[in-house]
Amino acid sequence: MMIGVRMDKWLWAARFFKTRALAAKACELGRIESNGQKAKPSREVRAGDLLQIKNDGGNFQVAVLLLSEIRGPAAVAQTLYRETESSKDLRQKLAAERKAMPFFDAPREGRPSKRNRRELDRLRGR
Repeated sequence: MMIGVRMDKWLWAARFFKTRALAAKACELGRIESNGQKAKPSREVRAGDLLQIKNDGGNFQVAVLLLSEIRGPAAVAQTLYRETESSKDLRQKLAAERKAMPFFDAPREGRPSKRNRRELDRLRGR
């Protein structure tokens, strides 16, 4: 039975990050907290720890249930932790807000199309 696993290894095995290097970088940038304290990549994760994880998917607050150094399928990775209800609710609310916001497409840069060029020529009186 494992007692502790490196933070970067566990985050990678639990599929919060695509690579261990990204998990370690997140730790160094202070995006990972373990029991309220900033966590280094080498910090040991133990069952029962409460982690705050900020990644592209949002902000997660999870309780560590199992330890693993091996990255398996997503279904297995989800058994390693339990997300708190408040964390789930907050993430779903933010996702809904993002969906509700209107999306503006920036005007395209680059060469005008044939049609646009004809309009420009007409405006310039050529």
